[in-house]
Amino acid sequence: MCIRYLGFILLWFPGGVTQSCSAPSLDHGFFAPKQEIYSHGKKLTYTCNDGYKPAEKSWWVTSTCENGKWSHQPQCIGESFCAEPNIPNGKYTKIQTGWYKVGATIGIRCDQGYEHKNQAVTARCQDGAWTTLPICEKSINACSEPPKIQHAVIINQEYQEVFAVDSEVQYECEDGFTTEGGDTKEFIYCLSGTWTKGPTCVRAKSDTGSDGSAGGHTTSTVSIITSFIITVDNCGRLPHVPNGDVVEQGQMFLKYQCSSFYTRVGPEKVTCNSDGTWSTLPTCEAAFCALDPARYPESNLRPGLGVEYIKEGETKNIPCKWDRWSMPVKCINRQMISRNRCKDIVRGATAA
Repeated sequence: MCIRYLGFILLWFPGGVTQSCSAPSLDHGFFAPKQEIYSHGKKLTYTCNDGYKPAEKSWWVTSTCENGKWSHQPQCIGESFCAEPNIPNGKYTKIQTGWYKVGATIGIRCDQGYEHKNQAVTARCQDGAWTTLPICEKSINACSEPPKIQHAVIINQEYQEVFAVDSEVQYECEDGFTTEGGDTKEFIYCLSGTWTKGPTCVRAKSDTGSDGSAGGHTTSTVSIITSFIITVDNCGRLPHVPNGDVVEQGQMFLKYQCSSFYTRVGPEKVTCNSDGTWSTLPTCEAAFCALDPARYPESNLRPGLGVEYIKEGETKNIPCKWDRWSMPVKCINRQMISRNRCKDIVRGATAA
């Protein structure tokens, strides 16, 4: 018997249905090739007239039709404007236009594990270029990728090249393997640029015995794995850090925080070593300035105020001996800096 099917045949291509792009609208410039419709994957190149430039980084730019949309919309901006900067390992809030006017300022946030080089955190658009563009470099306390361990894999964590200090990752042993402590999973921590010791995954063994060997002897194989999970309890009394406190106590680590007006130097987390000693402790260093007005009578500060404390990087208005007058003092590297004498905080007039 012969069976025939009449009707349409639907063919499905792996790439799916693709869409074409219309010619872009480009003011103050031109592009090639010039046509009304561009098929998917088709490229065009554009440039701008005198006094203008592409909102990219070169004087000519290529854009590609991708499923009905251009990979980036061709546009020409004034030569004094700035295109979006590329900040490796950093982010900033982008605007819809894709370019910035003269005088615009952006703030850059470095990714976790990176910090601002030379403390620069902002950039300003000036004469078509960004000034003091911040650089995000790997933090001295950050860790590189965790070590590869035989018969183990990292779980619940996407791959990344750099991990911020205090990061933690968890390993899981391959089926049929356990850590020396008998578990299948174990955490390690990033402390001061170095990962704590990772697990060793060994083949799980059990007691076995057999009788009836050729010589009539009984053979018994016993495997004993002895190991200790080093918890903070193994090190006894918690270590004291002057001007710092333990703010979190886990099974495997202590987390320290410095008091107000102090800054931490060294690891935030402390672990217990296998020999019963603590890992490197952080220190809490002073991060403030102490101003005693009595020591600076020439500054005309209000007498009887007592010692004023100013946090590192902060500015504080210290009252003058005249009503409504003050002197702004900033604390930088534990040194007090003031560019003005006592001045009126309302009108800004310098005192005689």
